[in-house]
Amino acid sequence: MEPLKPGDNAPNWSLPGTDGAEHSANELAGKRYVIYFYPRDNTPGCTREACDFRDSFGRVQALGVPVFGVSTDSLKRHASFSAKYELPFTLLTDPERKAVKAFGADKGGSSARRMTFIVGPDGTIEAAWPKVKVRGHVDEVLARLEELHG
Repeated sequence: MEPLKPGDNAPNWSLPGTDGAEHSANELAGKRYVIYFYPRDNTPGCTREACDFRDSFGRVQALGVPVFGVSTDSLKRHASFSAKYELPFTLLTDPERKAVKAFGADKGGSSARRMTFIVGPDGTIEAAWPKVKVRGHVDEVLARLEELHG
């Protein structure tokens, strides 16, 4: 499946998070949010991306935009990764790759392709990065969020 692009409707998804709650597109209806997909916890690129979101989280919070990181790793592995790097946002587990496939982040095998989406309050994709280069990526996402917010 091709990755979703701006203007596409975001899929309906529901996944368990490191905060102990089930999160879903329905719960976020009417809100803008960031959902990013990544291959594996504790790998260099994935760690850098998560830490970049962590280090910029004040800017994200100022905009009132929830951030969710999604991979196929277990909730236990996510919890360890989140605690190790003191991540202030929720990681979601998608072992069945339902959201991974629905957003077009499936690369075959058991992991997700690295990509990021901003979903608008109306449930459409407002911005998409189907081929993420980790260095500088979070700054691009934040710049786009600030444009959309302004």
